[in-house]
Amino acid sequence: MSTPEKITDGEAQIEAPKNLTLALIVICTAQLMVVLDATIVNIALPSIQDDLGFSQANLQWVLTAYTLAFGGFLLLGGRAGDILGRRRVFIFGIWLFSIGSLGGGFAWSEASLLFFRAVQGLGAAIAAPTALSLIATEFPEGKERNRAMGVYAAMSGAGAAVGLILGGILTEFDWRWVMFVNVPIGVFIALVARRALHETERHTGKFDLPGAITATSGLALLVYGLTRIATSIGENAAEGVSSPASDAWTDPTNLAIIAVSVVLLVVFVALEARSRHALMPLRIFENRNRAGAYGVMLIIGAAMFGMFFYLTQFVQEILDYSPIKAGFAFLPVSVCIIISAGAASQLITRFGAKPFAMLGTALTAVGMLWLAQIQPDSTYVGGLLGPMIVFALGLGFTFMPLTLAAVSQIDESDAGIASGVLNTTQQIGGSIGLAVLTTVSVTVYSTEFAKLLPAFLAAGGQPPAAGEDLPPELITAQVDGWTAAFQVSAGLAVIAFLITAFAIKVTKEEEAHAGPMGGAH
Repeated sequence: MSTPEKITDGEAQIEAPKNLTLALIVICTAQLMVVLDATIVNIALPSIQDDLGFSQANLQWVLTAYTLAFGGFLLLGGRAGDILGRRRVFIFGIWLFSIGSLGGGFAWSEASLLFFRAVQGLGAAIAAPTALSLIATEFPEGKERNRAMGVYAAMSGAGAAVGLILGGILTEFDWRWVMFVNVPIGVFIALVARRALHETERHTGKFDLPGAITATSGLALLVYGLTRIATSIGENAAEGVSSPASDAWTDPTNLAIIAVSVVLLVVFVALEARSRHALMPLRIFENRNRAGAYGVMLIIGAAMFGMFFYLTQFVQEILDYSPIKAGFAFLPVSVCIIISAGAASQLITRFGAKPFAMLGTALTAVGMLWLAQIQPDSTYVGGLLGPMIVFALGLGFTFMPLTLAAVSQIDESDAGIASGVLNTTQQIGGSIGLAVLTTVSVTVYSTEFAKLLPAFLAAGGQPPAAGEDLPPELITAQVDGWTAAFQVSAGLAVIAFLITAFAIKVTKEEEAHAGPMGGAH
């Protein structure tokens, strides 16, 4: 074992062994755990619905309660690490995440599960930004740090797919195990982290609670408003309204919710521009590489969450896969993300970050456009596997350059915030993006449903109720809704490619000195 080093934290002398391998295991296992939990419950949703009595409209909140708390409080978690010490905050976040997981496993009602999912998200928000910051303080500049970032990026990218696989396996036993599984892992991380990681210097500052409240409530209301519009479209179609989407978008209540969310987000930006202790200092956006990386990650988060959400439904509802088979259907995604992220981490110092970022966003767009061609009679090998592999390779090639661009040339005191915003954009992009894509999908499906409803009634029958098998016409309409969402995702990925091409220009020097310890000014 290497000789412990003394690290000063205020007046205390803290000893911690500098074991880089163990530190990397702790940091990346934590990142994998908090990222995969955004998707691990996807395949378990039908079982959760049956057990706790969720309505179809409320079921999606099992996902969004986590992602909104995660994304909404990430910035506060990043600042907490800067002010209180990153190792201390990291360990607290892991303990909180583990408590939320334990409570979620014992959930007895809709409200209790959603509460504990939000606790999980809050714990993840505290732990995740400090995890990336700890890479910068634990690993020396150059190859060691780039290797660590490559593993970290692979965990970030593969986490969603791993969550689906693990969720499928655990759901075969009992859906509650998708919650319980985090507890022993979290306890291990929290205990080992005290020996594996150094404590960091504390920085002066205050917590920006007004910023945290306005940002989180504004984002939550925006997602709720978009979700409510999608629900209204479906209800209007079932009632035979000729223009279900138009009526939903002009509903005064829906418009009021969206308007209030926009006002809160504008207030948040105004607060950040004037606050001396801003939760999200606007100065971090002055670097074009960092601002570009945030924009691309926002879009990639939306595309990634949409791909997993809709393909999970396709393989279970159209291909009739069991939960465990559906989970393993995404194994190629995990493998390809890990391969491409690893390749990018090895080659990026030779060829630069930008070529890989452009390649990654281009492959992501191609993969989504290819997925948009699936039909009700498409097979897994013939229709899904190819585009899934292309999409996954794109994600892996994208994450590493974005991570480098986000943390290069940043002051050490802002490291937690910079990495927090990067994580925030992925989670918020996923939350808002999924709400937008759901609105697109439901609009396409409901419009076709409204056209077919008179034929159902004229034949003396009734349209299928929730949970009943759909007739061929509506199966086609449902798949058309999903492919429309993939088309929108492909368009977003093209925008990400353009942002990468014109905004991100990481120099060789910045790549060599990535991270807050690189002497940024």
